Amino acid sequence: MAGVDPDADMRWPVYARSVLVLSAVSVLLLYGLQRVQAELPLALGLPGVPAPTAWNTAVSFVTNTNWQSYSGETAMGHLMQAGGLAVQNFLSAAVGVSVAVALMRGFTRSRTDRLGSFWADLVRTCVRVLLPLSLVAALVLLLGGVVQDLAEPTTVTTLTGGEQTLVGGPVASQEAIKELGTNGGGFYNANSAHPFEGPSAWVSLLQVFLLLLIPFSMPAALGRLVGDRRQGHLLLAVMGGLWLLAVTAVT
Repeated sequence: MAGVDPDADMRWPVYARSVLVLSAVSVLLLYGLQRVQAELPLALGLPGVPAPTAWNTAVSFVTNTNWQSYSGETAMGHLMQAGGLAVQNFLSAAVGVSVAVALMRGFTRSRTDRLGSFWADLVRTCVRVLLPLSLVAALVLLLGGVVQDLAEPTTVTTLTGGEQTLVGGPVASQEAIKELGTNGGGFYNANSAHPFEGPSAWVSLLQVFLLLLIPFSMPAALGRLVGDRRQGHLLLAVMGGLWLLAVTAVT
C-alpha cells in the first residue's frame, strides 16, 4: 500500500536517510500526541504534557533511550501509553535490529554499497519477530498477574481509613515490548518494581529473560549471515564474558 518494493536494494546513504526520516516523523508525531492528550479518548482527564517534557519524552522513546522524567500513571492516559509510547517501543527496537542487520550485510557483501531495504527490514522485524513474541509474552505476563485493562482509576479505602487511587491500564501489552525491545522505562513511575507491573519473582525472571532474548540472538544471526556460526559463538562468548566481569564487579 505504501509503494515500497520489498526486494529493493538501497545504497547505504539511502538506507541511512530512511532511518533518519522515520525517526524525525516519529518524534514530531509523538510530541504532538502528548501535547493534545487532553483531547484524546482514554485520557483519564489528564492535561496535555508540557512542551519540554513532551519533547524530551518523544526524542527519548524514538531513540530507544526511554528516559522518563515523569510519573507514567499520573501523566499519561491509556491511549497515550498504548498508542504513543508502546508504538515507539516497537518502532525504535525494529530500527535498531534493522540497522544491525544492515551492518551484518556490510560484513558479508563485497564490491557493493547495497544494504537491502530499510522499510522491508523494519516491517519484517515488527511483524515476524516483535509482534509474535510480544503477543506470547503479554499473555504469560497477564497470567502472572500483570494488569491489563482500560478502566478508569479506582479509589479504595486503606486499612488505616485513608484513600488511595489505583491506576490500571494496558500494562501487560506494553511491558512485553518494553522488555523485548530493551526499551527501559515503564507504565509506572517505579517501572517493573511496581506490583502491577512486576507482581512476583518468576515474572521478574521472565522479564529479564525477555530483555536478553533478542540481543543474545543477534550473534547467532551474524553467524548465519557470514556462513560461519563459530563467529557468532565467539561474539556471544565475548558478550557473556563482559557480563560476567560486570556482575563480578558489582557483587
